[in-house]
Amino acid sequence: MHDGFQTTARIAGLGRFLPEKIVTNQDLEKIVDTSDEWITTRTGIKERRKVAEGEALVDLVVRAGKAALEDAGVEAEAVDLLIVATATPDQPIPATSAIAQPQLGVVNAACFDLSAACSGFTYSLNVARQFIATGTAKNVLVIGAECLTRYTNWDDRKTCVLFGDGAGAVLLQPSPAGEGILQIDWRTDGTWADFISMPGGGSRFPPGSQESLDQGLPFIRMRGNETFKVAVRAMTGLSLDLLKRAGVQPGDLDLFIPHQANLRIIQAVGKRMKLSDEQVYTNVQRFGNTSAASIPLAMVDAVEDGRLKRGDLLLITAFGGGLTWGSALIRF
Repeated sequence: MHDGFQTTARIAGLGRFLPEKIVTNQDLEKIVDTSDEWITTRTGIKERRKVAEGEALVDLVVRAGKAALEDAGVEAEAVDLLIVATATPDQPIPATSAIAQPQLGVVNAACFDLSAACSGFTYSLNVARQFIATGTAKNVLVIGAECLTRYTNWDDRKTCVLFGDGAGAVLLQPSPAGEGILQIDWRTDGTWADFISMPGGGSRFPPGSQESLDQGLPFIRMRGNETFKVAVRAMTGLSLDLLKRAGVQPGDLDLFIPHQANLRIIQAVGKRMKLSDEQVYTNVQRFGNTSAASIPLAMVDAVEDGRLKRGDLLLITAFGGGLTWGSALIRF
């Protein structure tokens, strides 16, 4: 069932943090030409969270990370590695993980950020698993966190309704093969790089460039219809491939947690995989698309709802800008 490593990684603790401010579809009706019916029909989203003034990504990271450490019963000083998966860092230099390190107290941890958009959490799990499998690290803190509302064009009715802020964290520890992460894989296809992008703010369109601002380049852009089709195909294909390698049938899964981007995508993937409604977990209705934070946030919710329990067979799958996608089969 496992992929050949003698040691893998297991999830020893979970944590999350969500900003207090809730933005409903009715709130958005007041600032852009949209409606609750339009948003709900096309996305399934009813509300999302938004960071407060003066609040930034590091604040979310620290709160979620501390919660995961507490849940795992692990002292901060024992953490060997901190990976923050994000597409919305506090600043280009230094990494958000480095800024968060002293506040988290993970003084012995090497720290870096990983950018794979909405697939960032699954990508980070794969990286963390390698460090644990080789014996380089024993306690790895992986935090998926986003402040997407700070990169949202509130005049773009197609994208401003989608995104929310939040952070979810897991503390990973070594586990014998056959437990924890059983299979994990990732994919990238940069020929579709313009499907989901934020062109401004980098070396091609530098910060403060008038051209960049005039064209709205520092904000998230999406080619929605094209992305939908590729996302469904990619998430389904990699998920089924992973299950086949593990000798697992879709019906054997206790729970499937896909990236919470759009309810229609989630339903389409579930249908193609022949999963029951009870097997598929969604909370996109309450939080919107939180990118790299969405899967760990959903995992915490699923545990609190009693839908995810220790020993359950869990499949997670994400899809995001790059284009990137990743999937992991986990004995939770």
